[in-house]
Amino acid sequence: MKKKETLLIALGGNALIHKGQTGTVEEQFENLRVPVRQIARLSEKYRIIITHGNGPQVGNLLLQQECCDAVPKLPLEILVAQTQGQIGYMIESTLDTTFMELGINGRQHFISLITYVVVDENDPAFQNPSKPIGPVYTEKQANAAPYPTRKTVKGYRRVVVSPEPVTIVEKREIKKLIDMGFIVICCGGGGIPVIREGREFHGVDAVIDKDLVSAKLAEEVGVDIFIIATDVPGAILNYGKPKEKVLRSASLSQAEQYLKEGHFPPGSMRPKIEAAMRFIQTCGKRAVITSIQGIEDAVAGKTGTEIIS
Repeated sequence: MKKKETLLIALGGNALIHKGQTGTVEEQFENLRVPVRQIARLSEKYRIIITHGNGPQVGNLLLQQECCDAVPKLPLEILVAQTQGQIGYMIESTLDTTFMELGINGRQHFISLITYVVVDENDPAFQNPSKPIGPVYTEKQANAAPYPTRKTVKGYRRVVVSPEPVTIVEKREIKKLIDMGFIVICCGGGGIPVIREGREFHGVDAVIDKDLVSAKLAEEVGVDIFIIATDVPGAILNYGKPKEKVLRSASLSQAEQYLKEGHFPPGSMRPKIEAAMRFIQTCGKRAVITSIQGIEDAVAGKTGTEIIS
């Protein structure tokens, strides 16, 4: 029997919380049904890895603990770990329900894995918070905030340190689980950032970009197709301008030129383009940026922005 190709699907935080929503548990479960139903169908043909963002969720946890002095404050690394468990559970639960609805329950197995990601303690990112998390603010709210904020395409948001991923600690376990036929949910929120000190790991106060981590994971475990699912139909040139258009494909050299021209801003589309480029450069056959609704069509080559060599 021909071995199934491995498909890595990176879900953005908007897979759980849509623009304008408050992010109730009910909303998040309902929103997950759209990507998860597609993933369930794809699992019949592909081996599946699911990664996911946590920007809204980890930002909300920070806000919650800043509003309460009755319990000890937790560092960002612990909040990332909490969101891995929280969102992993929600994805697993929705998968379970979906498999039963589709009549394929019992043929698929899935697992969430708490994942560490090694970063370099000398990474210059530690001097420049850049990763947007939490809710969107007005300019007035952002100026009054007691933490760093930055203007993004969605509005002003809190930013935290976001170093580059060096390696995924559990890559061997993830590869083995995939080979055993499990759908693996891992590297949630970019993974728990850690640094090596001798033979030990120590967590650091940061959040790693989940798309860049996903590209590194794809390289380390051997992924064939990389889908980055977000809240727009693909990479958009001249975003918000009269000549705005969605790219259907771009070569590595074209994508690099678009980055230089500033079409894809940091904290938004830029890391997705960079992740797709790294994937194609290192190991991949196909990398597509698409909407949450377009995952299956993107795998079929019908929609999204495909980065090609």
